[in-house]
Amino acid sequence: MPLYMDVHSISGGVSLDDVAQAHMADLQAQAKHDVRYLRYWVSENEGKVFCLVEAPSPDAASTVHREAHGLVADDVFLVKEGS
Repeated sequence: MPLYMDVHSISGGVSLDDVAQAHMADLQAQAKHDVRYLRYWVSENEGKVFCLVEAPSPDAASTVHREAHGLVADDVFLVKEGS
């Protein structure tokens, strides 16, 4: 399954707690789209959120975000894991 990193830019910053709640919503919505959100990182002051996701396509990953909480990523990159 392809691996993607998506990037969200949230004007005015974002809290770790808000991102955790959005991630929980993703986990509840992901199965019906054959998507698996794995991890996320947050830069609160800069309003940046990075999500690592296994998905059949970038559109499938975005659909989960859209359905779960409406916060669709600004960019989605196909990535390969290294050590």
